[in-house]
Amino acid sequence: MREARTFFKYVIPSIFSFALFGVYAIVDGFFVGNSIGDIGISAINVAYPISAVLQALGTRLGMGGAVYYAISKAEKNEPQARKFTAGAMWLLIGTSVILTLITFFLAESLLRLLGAEGELLSLGKEYIVIIALGAGLQMIGTGMIPFIRNHGGSFYAMVSMAAGFVTNIILDYFFVWILGQGVAGAAIATVICQGVTFLTALVYMLRYKQFTLNIPVSGMAAVSKKIIKIGIAPFGLVMTPNISLIIINRFSIFYGGEKAVAVYSCIAYIISIVYLIFQGGGDGSQPIISRYYGERNFRGLRDIRKLAYGFGIMLSLVSCLLMYLARNDIGALFGVSAEVNSEVADIIPIFLVSVPFVAVTRITTASFYAMEESLLSYILTYIEPLFMLLFMFVLPPLLGGQIMIWWSTVFARVLSAGLAFILKRRVDRKM
Repeated sequence: MREARTFFKYVIPSIFSFALFGVYAIVDGFFVGNSIGDIGISAINVAYPISAVLQALGTRLGMGGAVYYAISKAEKNEPQARKFTAGAMWLLIGTSVILTLITFFLAESLLRLLGAEGELLSLGKEYIVIIALGAGLQMIGTGMIPFIRNHGGSFYAMVSMAAGFVTNIILDYFFVWILGQGVAGAAIATVICQGVTFLTALVYMLRYKQFTLNIPVSGMAAVSKKIIKIGIAPFGLVMTPNISLIIINRFSIFYGGEKAVAVYSCIAYIISIVYLIFQGGGDGSQPIISRYYGERNFRGLRDIRKLAYGFGIMLSLVSCLLMYLARNDIGALFGVSAEVNSEVADIIPIFLVSVPFVAVTRITTASFYAMEESLLSYILTYIEPLFMLLFMFVLPPLLGGQIMIWWSTVFARVLSAGLAFILKRRVDRKM
């Protein structure tokens, strides 16, 4: 009972935080789609992976530092814990400067790599160059959230994300609908809301004296190496839906054209929130798993992990039911044409097949990086898009074109979950 109370104290706020994280993109898609139509939502969809890289890097560099922060605290090594906080902050600052310059000056080239051409390219560029200007706020703000959660501030972390979310809704309405600024207005709203999240997170870190940049230059390399080593896997978990998005968009443009991209845009917006909820469950349990790992309390660790699996599968089944019942209204939510909306309703049940398998994979991966099982977390993180790519090269030309693009994603996720189960058994025997 005590383990369950601790689990839900951390996990529930984390799930809400990640759900809000996912809704950021939906808000832009909702307002732009209802303002411009199919081309607007397609432009946001094509450009979104670039924005997601910035967000994922911030969160994951923060997570890499926060894992070692939690383990060091469990080992009663406060100076070491503060070194990981400072190291993560410097990595976030440096990386945000580099990525701001890359994204701003290479926006058009990046969008072309993602398959954007013509009006899709011009609207996507209009969106992403503004997002680039707020990259620092985005990365550092989201990077502080895992530290807040590991310090025991899960509820505050949720409030920080909620403040940005509410700001985004209000400003999207104002800039996109009232002022008619289209994708540029949506981007401005997003940057401002990320600034709100940054400021609220910074207030917590300063109030509880958790924010520090004090680390010896001689120790920065070793600390950075450890942070990056852990952060690679959670970065990939956040990016996997976006890597999948890139792959699916590229193949869909070839087999189904812009209509297929618009169909998957609607599905991706909704289903990515569900995947982020699973990530919230995994990251919410990370502080407890890392602490038990630092204390060598493997029995408690296994109990928390069982709770995470049970809760994740329950959430996946509820999510599938809700999405199935709402399937006829998902496309309409984003203002797409009746034809696209009808196809969304027909296609989304295919994607629902894989949802419980994604829950298993994400929770397993989060437990691995929480215990410094970096190699295994890498394997689970990056094998899914690899499976997907292989299936898409083989199945569509042989068995039916665009429909097999959709089924390829399902097969890849089922295989990834099977591999997760095998690797989990291996770790259990080791413990």
